[in-house]
Amino acid sequence: MNGALSTLRSSFSPLSDRNFRTYLGGQAISLIGTWLQVTAQAWVVWKLTGSNASLGTLTMVNTLPLLFLTPWTGVWADRLDRRKLLIYTQLGAMVLAFILAFLTQTETVQIWHVYVLSFLLGVIAALDFPAQQAFLGDLSGIGAVRKAVNLNITVLQVSRILGPALAGFVIGAVGAATAFWLNGLSFLAVVASLMIVRANQVRSTASGSSKGSFGESVRFVLGQPRIIDVIIFTILVTFFGLSIILNVLPSVADTVLKGDADTLGVLMASSGAGALVGVVLLAPLVQNTRRTGIALCLLLIWMGFWLYLFSLTDNLVVAVITMFLVSIAPPTIITTSNGLLQVLSPPAMRARLLSLFVMVSFGMQPFAALIVGNMADRFGVATAIAVNAIGLVIGGILMMLRPGLRAWKMKTQPSESLVTAPAEVI
Repeated sequence: MNGALSTLRSSFSPLSDRNFRTYLGGQAISLIGTWLQVTAQAWVVWKLTGSNASLGTLTMVNTLPLLFLTPWTGVWADRLDRRKLLIYTQLGAMVLAFILAFLTQTETVQIWHVYVLSFLLGVIAALDFPAQQAFLGDLSGIGAVRKAVNLNITVLQVSRILGPALAGFVIGAVGAATAFWLNGLSFLAVVASLMIVRANQVRSTASGSSKGSFGESVRFVLGQPRIIDVIIFTILVTFFGLSIILNVLPSVADTVLKGDADTLGVLMASSGAGALVGVVLLAPLVQNTRRTGIALCLLLIWMGFWLYLFSLTDNLVVAVITMFLVSIAPPTIITTSNGLLQVLSPPAMRARLLSLFVMVSFGMQPFAALIVGNMADRFGVATAIAVNAIGLVIGGILMMLRPGLRAWKMKTQPSESLVTAPAEVI
């Protein structure tokens, strides 16, 4: 018990660094705005079309750039000043939020407007994500990067509680346009934090076609079986789990639970609360357990079990409870995977490896969104959720059969200071 409490307390150690605290504070404000927009945008699309397939298309156009652009954006994030790159991406996202706010405010918004703006936001995200994740290591040092990733995800999950709940109130009281205006303004906080902080970035100086390229990172990953494992875990969570949480909850709120925007806000807030419990309490323990691979397999099965129960209910209280329990697992799996990848990465290759991680894991999200959306329209949203739940359980069981995974544990632990060599996993 004391060991678990010590592990949980030590997980907050990166907050002792002023630069990291400043950046995380800006992120907290911006991410609340982001979830305001995510919730309001999904509600606008649902009200414009009444189609689960349209919700799936929205996710597809937003995430396709992650699949096709990250091989290049990861290389740029290793070579360019990541802090300046992040400032530009935040400003670009702010402009897109204001455009959507104006179109919604003037009641001229059409579904193709939302798709185009979502696609452009996805392009910015493809630039932003590898740089932002690698920037956490620049601020904290590689020895503390897993804790930094956990804290960053913690802030994300807190915003997933506050943002959707606030969005439900804002949409009901003053309309979706206000949610988009507030999101645009929230980017000023993270831009200000990026202008203040200073980071220790190890930049790639290679310009050849092989060394310093995306292909170099692929060859590195192919020699790391545990990295392959964590990528598969993330693909399973994204394809079968996040495709439900991020795509069809507006349909569940309206057609199954017979609710409105407030109902959607409550569902998304309960998901955020579960994810917060997962990343704050469970993720540090999973990352320090002797059998991390088995723990991640069990989390997939846990997620599938509660998601299946979620598919069976039309009661709001039961739906909120089961969505809370479902959502404990995804951030634990994703933060463990992300943190392990950063620990194992050579410093000058870190953004490229993260871009590969995004491409082959979250790059599955466009296809998952289309499949789930069309399945929900054809067979019903409850059936689509149940099928995905079964997929998670089967995936967890099959992962247990992978050679070496049951004995997976860290061989060496990096120090809290910045290190230049990656750790090893067996």
